[in-house]
Amino acid sequence: MNWGIFMQPYRPIQPPALQGNSLVDNYNYKEYPPSKNLEPYVACYWTVDYQASDTDILHRIIPDGCVDIIFDLRSPSLSKGAFVAGLMTRFEALNLSESQTLLGIRFFSDTVQYVLGYPVSNFTEYHVFLEDIWGNEAVFMMEKLITANGISEKIKRIEDQLVKILSLHELKMERLLQTSMQYMYATKGMISIQVLTEKLCYSERTIRRTFQKELGINPKELLSIIRFQGVLQETFHDKQSHITDIALRNGYYDQSHFINNFKRYYGLTPNQIF
Repeated sequence: MNWGIFMQPYRPIQPPALQGNSLVDNYNYKEYPPSKNLEPYVACYWTVDYQASDTDILHRIIPDGCVDIIFDLRSPSLSKGAFVAGLMTRFEALNLSESQTLLGIRFFSDTVQYVLGYPVSNFTEYHVFLEDIWGNEAVFMMEKLITANGISEKIKRIEDQLVKILSLHELKMERLLQTSMQYMYATKGMISIQVLTEKLCYSERTIRRTFQKELGINPKELLSIIRFQGVLQETFHDKQSHITDIALRNGYYDQSHFINNFKRYYGLTPNQIF
Protein backbone atom coordinates (compact mmCIF):
# COMPACT_ATOMS: atom_id res chain seq x y z
CA MET A 1 0.00 0.00 0.00
CA ASN A 2 1.32 3.41 -0.94
CA TRP A 3 1.16 5.66 2.11
CA GLY A 4 2.64 8.64 0.26
CA ILE A 5 -0.62 10.57 -0.11
CA PHE A 6 -0.77 14.30 0.52
CA MET A 7 -1.45 15.18 4.13
CA GLN A 8 -4.85 16.65 4.81
CA PRO A 9 -5.00 20.19 6.25
CA TYR A 10 -8.77 19.79 6.59
CA ARG A 11 -10.37 19.00 9.96
CA PRO A 12 -14.17 19.24 9.90
CA ILE A 13 -16.27 20.00 12.97
CA GLN A 14 -19.66 18.78 14.14
CA PRO A 15 -22.23 20.63 16.33
CA PRO A 16 -21.53 18.82 19.62
CA ALA A 17 -17.85 19.82 19.40
CA LEU A 18 -18.70 23.36 18.32
CA GLN A 19 -21.40 24.00 20.92
CA GLY A 20 -19.93 21.89 23.70
CA ASN A 21 -21.54 19.21 25.82
CA SER A 22 -23.21 21.65 28.19
CA LEU A 23 -26.76 20.67 27.27
CA VAL A 24 -27.26 17.91 29.84
CA ASP A 25 -25.09 15.66 31.98
CA ASN A 26 -26.29 12.43 30.35
CA TYR A 27 -25.15 13.34 26.81
CA ASN A 28 -21.47 13.25 25.87
CA TYR A 29 -19.68 13.61 22.53
CA LYS A 30 -15.90 13.25 22.16
CA GLU A 31 -13.37 13.13 19.32
CA TYR A 32 -10.03 11.32 19.18
CA PRO A 33 -7.17 11.78 16.67
CA PRO A 34 -5.90 8.91 14.50
CA SER A 35 -2.35 7.61 14.59
CA LYS A 36 0.14 9.32 12.29
CA ASN A 37 0.09 6.72 9.53
CA LEU A 38 -3.72 6.88 9.27
CA GLU A 39 -3.99 10.68 9.10
CA PRO A 40 -4.35 10.69 5.28
CA TYR A 41 -7.49 8.58 5.68
CA VAL A 42 -9.09 9.33 9.05
CA ALA A 43 -10.15 12.79 10.22
CA CYS A 44 -10.98 11.49 13.71
CA TYR A 45 -12.71 8.84 15.76
CA TRP A 46 -15.75 9.96 17.73
CA THR A 47 -18.09 8.68 20.41
CA VAL A 48 -21.61 9.54 21.49
CA ASP A 49 -22.84 8.37 24.90
CA TYR A 50 -26.41 9.12 25.92
CA GLN A 51 -28.22 7.76 28.96
CA ALA A 52 -31.98 7.89 28.53
CA SER A 53 -33.90 10.19 30.86
CA ASP A 54 -37.20 12.07 30.95
CA THR A 55 -35.76 14.61 28.52
CA ASP A 56 -34.94 13.64 24.92
CA ILE A 57 -31.81 15.04 23.29
CA LEU A 58 -31.52 16.43 19.77
CA HIS A 59 -28.30 15.17 18.21
CA ARG A 60 -27.47 17.34 15.20
CA ILE A 61 -25.33 16.12 12.29
CA ILE A 62 -24.17 18.48 9.55
CA PRO A 63 -22.46 18.04 6.16
CA ASP A 64 -18.67 17.91 6.48
CA GLY A 65 -17.51 16.32 3.23
CA CYS A 66 -16.66 13.08 5.04
CA VAL A 67 -17.88 9.48 5.13
CA ASP A 68 -18.39 7.68 8.46
CA ILE A 69 -18.40 4.08 9.59
CA ILE A 70 -20.60 3.97 12.70
CA PHE A 71 -20.75 1.17 15.27
CA ASP A 72 -23.85 0.96 17.46
CA LEU A 73 -22.38 -0.77 20.50
CA ARG A 74 -25.84 -1.31 22.03
CA SER A 75 -27.28 -2.95 18.92
CA PRO A 76 -29.02 -6.30 19.56
CA SER A 77 -27.64 -7.53 16.22
CA LEU A 78 -23.92 -7.82 15.54
CA SER A 79 -24.52 -8.01 11.79
CA LYS A 80 -26.75 -4.92 11.72
CA GLY A 81 -24.90 -2.90 14.33
CA ALA A 82 -22.40 -1.25 11.99
CA PHE A 83 -23.13 0.88 8.95
CA VAL A 84 -21.61 3.36 6.53
CA ALA A 85 -23.04 6.88 6.45
CA GLY A 86 -22.25 8.49 3.11
CA LEU A 87 -21.72 12.11 2.13
CA MET A 88 -24.43 14.50 3.30
CA THR A 89 -25.59 17.72 1.66
CA ARG A 90 -28.13 18.71 4.33
CA PHE A 91 -28.29 18.55 8.11
CA GLU A 92 -30.00 15.84 10.17
CA ALA A 93 -31.41 16.26 13.67
CA LEU A 94 -31.87 12.96 15.49
CA ASN A 95 -34.10 12.80 18.54
CA LEU A 96 -32.36 10.57 21.10
CA SER A 97 -34.90 8.98 23.40
CA GLU A 98 -33.20 5.63 24.14
CA SER A 99 -29.72 5.12 25.58
CA GLN A 100 -27.04 5.23 22.89
CA THR A 101 -23.40 4.21 22.72
CA LEU A 102 -21.95 4.98 19.30
CA LEU A 103 -18.39 4.83 18.01
CA GLY A 104 -17.59 6.36 14.64
CA ILE A 105 -14.70 6.64 12.21
CA ARG A 106 -14.78 9.85 10.17
CA PHE A 107 -13.00 9.29 6.85
CA PHE A 108 -11.87 11.77 4.20
CA SER A 109 -14.02 11.15 1.15
CA ASP A 110 -11.11 11.25 -1.31
CA THR A 111 -9.29 8.32 0.33
CA VAL A 112 -12.04 6.26 2.00
CA GLN A 113 -12.35 4.05 -1.09
CA TYR A 114 -9.11 2.41 0.02
CA VAL A 115 -11.04 1.15 3.06
CA LEU A 116 -14.49 0.51 1.59
CA GLY A 117 -13.42 -0.81 -1.79
CA TYR A 118 -16.25 1.02 -3.54
CA PRO A 119 -16.74 4.59 -4.83
CA VAL A 120 -18.26 7.00 -2.31
CA SER A 121 -21.07 7.63 -4.80
CA ASN A 122 -22.50 4.23 -3.76
CA PHE A 123 -23.20 5.63 -0.29
CA THR A 124 -23.91 9.35 -0.81
CA GLU A 125 -27.06 10.36 1.11
CA TYR A 126 -27.51 6.70 2.17
CA HIS A 127 -26.74 4.39 5.09
CA VAL A 128 -25.44 0.94 4.12
CA PHE A 129 -24.77 -1.95 6.50
CA LEU A 130 -21.03 -2.55 6.89
CA GLU A 131 -21.67 -6.29 6.61
CA ASP A 132 -22.74 -5.74 2.98
CA ILE A 133 -19.26 -4.31 2.31
CA TRP A 134 -16.89 -6.15 4.64
CA GLY A 135 -18.86 -9.38 5.03
CA ASN A 136 -18.06 -11.35 8.19
CA GLU A 137 -15.24 -8.93 9.02
CA ALA A 138 -17.91 -6.41 10.05
CA VAL A 139 -19.33 -8.86 12.60
CA PHE A 140 -15.85 -9.70 13.91
CA MET A 141 -15.12 -5.97 14.25
CA MET A 142 -18.31 -5.44 16.26
CA GLU A 143 -17.32 -8.29 18.59
CA LYS A 144 -13.83 -6.82 19.05
CA LEU A 145 -15.22 -3.41 19.94
CA ILE A 146 -17.86 -4.67 22.35
CA THR A 147 -15.31 -6.80 24.24
CA ALA A 148 -12.57 -4.10 24.30
CA ASN A 149 -11.84 -2.35 27.58
CA GLY A 150 -12.05 1.41 27.21
CA ILE A 151 -11.82 3.75 24.24
CA SER A 152 -8.04 3.41 23.79
CA GLU A 153 -8.34 -0.34 23.29
CA LYS A 154 -11.31 0.12 20.94
CA ILE A 155 -9.39 2.59 18.78
CA LYS A 156 -6.36 0.29 18.72
CA ARG A 157 -8.50 -2.57 17.45
CA ILE A 158 -10.04 -0.32 14.79
CA GLU A 159 -6.64 0.90 13.65
CA ASP A 160 -5.26 -2.64 13.49
CA GLN A 161 -8.17 -3.53 11.19
CA LEU A 162 -7.70 -0.43 9.01
CA VAL A 163 -3.97 -1.04 8.60
CA LYS A 164 -4.72 -4.65 7.66
CA ILE A 165 -7.25 -3.59 5.02
CA LEU A 166 -4.98 -0.92 3.59
CA SER A 167 -2.04 -3.32 3.34
CA LEU A 168 -4.10 -5.98 1.53
CA HIS A 169 -5.77 -3.78 -1.06
CA GLU A 170 -3.94 -1.89 -3.75
CA LEU A 171 -6.73 0.12 -5.36
CA LYS A 172 -6.23 2.45 -8.25
CA MET A 173 -7.61 5.77 -7.05
CA GLU A 174 -8.81 8.62 -9.18
CA ARG A 175 -5.88 11.05 -8.98
CA LEU A 176 -7.90 13.89 -10.49
CA LEU A 177 -10.32 13.62 -7.57
CA GLN A 178 -7.58 13.56 -4.94
CA THR A 179 -5.65 16.46 -6.44
CA SER A 180 -8.84 18.50 -6.84
CA MET A 181 -9.79 17.96 -3.23
CA GLN A 182 -6.33 18.90 -2.00
CA TYR A 183 -6.81 22.29 -3.65
CA MET A 184 -10.27 22.51 -2.08
CA TYR A 185 -8.94 21.71 1.39
CA ALA A 186 -5.94 24.02 1.05
CA THR A 187 -8.11 27.00 0.03
CA LYS A 188 -10.88 26.19 2.56
CA GLY A 189 -13.29 25.89 -0.34
CA MET A 190 -12.48 29.37 -1.64
CA ILE A 191 -11.44 28.34 -5.13
CA SER A 192 -13.67 28.57 -8.18
CA ILE A 193 -14.23 25.69 -10.58
CA GLN A 194 -12.69 27.86 -13.30
CA VAL A 195 -9.43 28.30 -11.34
CA LEU A 196 -9.46 24.60 -10.53
CA THR A 197 -9.62 23.73 -14.23
CA GLU A 198 -6.63 25.98 -14.91
CA LYS A 199 -4.54 24.43 -12.14
CA LEU A 200 -5.42 20.85 -13.10
CA CYS A 201 -5.41 21.32 -16.89
CA TYR A 202 -8.70 19.47 -17.20
CA SER A 203 -12.00 20.73 -18.54
CA GLU A 204 -14.80 21.72 -16.17
CA ARG A 205 -16.92 18.96 -17.67
CA THR A 206 -14.27 16.33 -16.90
CA ILE A 207 -13.94 17.50 -13.30
CA ARG A 208 -17.70 17.49 -12.78
CA ARG A 209 -18.06 14.02 -14.28
CA THR A 210 -15.24 12.69 -12.06
CA PHE A 211 -16.83 14.07 -8.88
CA GLN A 212 -20.26 12.77 -9.83
CA LYS A 213 -18.89 9.32 -10.63
CA GLU A 214 -16.61 9.00 -7.59
CA LEU A 215 -18.50 10.95 -4.90
CA GLY A 216 -22.06 11.28 -6.22
CA ILE A 217 -21.87 15.04 -5.66
CA ASN A 218 -20.86 17.95 -7.88
CA PRO A 219 -17.65 19.87 -7.03
CA LYS A 220 -19.50 23.16 -6.46
CA GLU A 221 -21.57 21.56 -3.67
CA LEU A 222 -18.48 20.11 -2.03
CA LEU A 223 -16.69 23.46 -2.22
CA SER A 224 -19.68 25.04 -0.49
CA ILE A 225 -19.57 22.45 2.31
CA ILE A 226 -15.81 22.86 2.83
CA ARG A 227 -16.12 26.65 2.92
CA PHE A 228 -18.98 26.40 5.43
CA GLN A 229 -16.84 24.10 7.56
CA GLY A 230 -14.05 26.68 7.36
CA VAL A 231 -16.34 29.23 9.04
CA LEU A 232 -17.19 26.76 11.82
CA GLN A 233 -13.55 25.81 12.40
CA GLU A 234 -12.45 29.44 12.61
CA THR A 235 -15.37 30.28 14.91
CA PHE A 236 -14.37 27.40 17.17
CA HIS A 237 -10.75 28.56 17.43
CA ASP A 238 -11.30 32.34 17.31
CA LYS A 239 -13.53 33.38 20.22
CA GLN A 240 -12.84 37.10 19.74
CA SER A 241 -14.07 37.71 16.17
CA HIS A 242 -17.70 38.21 15.27
CA ILE A 243 -19.29 35.53 13.09
CA THR A 244 -19.93 38.11 10.33
CA ASP A 245 -16.23 39.00 10.16
CA ILE A 246 -15.29 35.33 10.04
CA ALA A 247 -17.80 34.77 7.23
CA LEU A 248 -16.24 37.62 5.25
CA ARG A 249 -12.76 36.15 5.70
CA ASN A 250 -14.12 32.89 4.30
CA GLY A 251 -15.52 34.39 1.14
CA TYR A 252 -19.12 35.14 2.15
CA TYR A 253 -19.58 38.68 0.88
CA ASP A 254 -23.39 38.56 0.88
CA GLN A 255 -24.87 38.29 4.39
CA SER A 256 -28.23 36.90 3.25
CA HIS A 257 -26.45 34.24 1.19
CA PHE A 258 -24.35 33.28 4.21
CA ILE A 259 -27.39 33.00 6.50
CA ASN A 260 -29.32 30.92 3.95
CA ASN A 261 -26.30 28.69 3.43
CA PHE A 262 -25.86 28.33 7.19
CA LYS A 263 -29.51 27.37 7.71
CA ARG A 264 -29.34 24.81 4.93
CA TYR A 265 -26.31 23.02 6.35
CA TYR A 266 -26.91 23.56 10.07
CA GLY A 267 -30.69 23.88 10.36
CA LEU A 268 -30.33 27.01 12.52
CA THR A 269 -29.24 30.59 11.94
CA PRO A 270 -25.85 31.80 13.23
CA ASN A 271 -27.60 33.97 15.86
CA GLN A 272 -29.43 30.93 17.25
CA ILE A 273 -26.06 29.27 17.91
CA PHE A 274 -23.69 32.11 18.71
